[in-house]
Amino acid sequence: MPVDSIPMPDASVAISIKQARNLALCGQGFDQNDSKPVTKRRIMKAIRQTNMLQVDSVNVLTRAHYMPIFSRLGVYDPAMLDDIVWGKSRDRKLFEYWGHEASMIPVEDYPLYRWRMEDAEQGKGTWGRIARIQREKPELIKGILDHIERNGPVGSSDLEEKGDSSSEWWGWSETKTAMEYLFWSGQVMAQKRRSSFERIYDLPHRIIGDAAHDRAPDRLEAQSDLICKGIAAMGIATEADLRKYFRLPTADVKDCLIKLVEEGRLLRADVEGWKQAGYLCPKVNPRARAKPTCLMVPFDPVMWERDRVERIFGFNYRIEIYVPAEKRQYGYYVLPFMLNGEFVARVDLKSERKKGVLLVQSAHLEDGYAQSDVAGPLMTHLQRLAAFLGLENGVEVVGDAAFSRYLGIVWSAVSGTSP
Repeated sequence: MPVDSIPMPDASVAISIKQARNLALCGQGFDQNDSKPVTKRRIMKAIRQTNMLQVDSVNVLTRAHYMPIFSRLGVYDPAMLDDIVWGKSRDRKLFEYWGHEASMIPVEDYPLYRWRMEDAEQGKGTWGRIARIQREKPELIKGILDHIERNGPVGSSDLEEKGDSSSEWWGWSETKTAMEYLFWSGQVMAQKRRSSFERIYDLPHRIIGDAAHDRAPDRLEAQSDLICKGIAAMGIATEADLRKYFRLPTADVKDCLIKLVEEGRLLRADVEGWKQAGYLCPKVNPRARAKPTCLMVPFDPVMWERDRVERIFGFNYRIEIYVPAEKRQYGYYVLPFMLNGEFVARVDLKSERKKGVLLVQSAHLEDGYAQSDVAGPLMTHLQRLAAFLGLENGVEVVGDAAFSRYLGIVWSAVSGTSP
């Protein structure tokens, strides 16, 4: 059955793996024209297509949330993204909360996460120590909340020694856990992050204004809306893909999918090579095409679920940050390189800020691709990345892998430096 026909609820459309790959890239916004000037409007459009930017503290290259915009739109001013997420209340378009993981999420989606906040307030769906502290230390939680209400924004470390009165002392571990509980339950929100990446918290209405009081849909309605947003962002997905994208409860997702298929808001799909059933949006454009050439960080939404990456792109990728150095296969912070919609190489990158260079610590070519076809486009994108990161001395290639040596020779020829 062709993609652009509308089947009955119990029917399925047939999707080839090539179509699945194309749907996934279009859903993620890789069909945009990156030659246009990058504005705040275009940044927000890109974020709305992915639904969120994942936040991570690793800064070996740059903070993770800056990179998906670069991958989709090219070089831009990171200060524009800072204004969108940390600017004044009237300018702020994003808020930080638990989406896939810690994420920056469009403010208009705030009501869709209220069910998660309500669960957390009752000690559900959170880490064990956060659930315990709301039962065992209600006076600590109330004390911190009262302090913020009276005195304004504060970080956990500001409260680690002394409580709100001269006679009350708060321990660091418990204070941080209590603040995490308040954040997870939506009673406080991240106003900004310090250079150390520590959150500074305030009350939600002081940060996102009236949006903090918008009516929240009921639990399954909100989750159904998130699933529909997720399927639009992924293009095509299994039940597990949809559950993992927003970290939704398994039982709730099953109930929502039955309802959404019955209502015609989702279509079932048989995808070539997939053991699991797929789902896609009935409004999908089967003729849309995306063949991007870009670098992606491990925290890009395309890369979130490794089994999905392998299922759609035939690319086996594992993040090795937490692997002992001697056991790493490719390196510490490895970015896959996509050329015309296919993963063709991976590079271990580091920002050497004192030297002002983008350091390529190793480069590895995927099987079936020629060094001569990949090296030129990869070097072009590495130069763009160096410019985006403000590394004025460009790129430096090191490493003993065969493709690293070849890339170094290509870079020497381009830059006029010694290999």
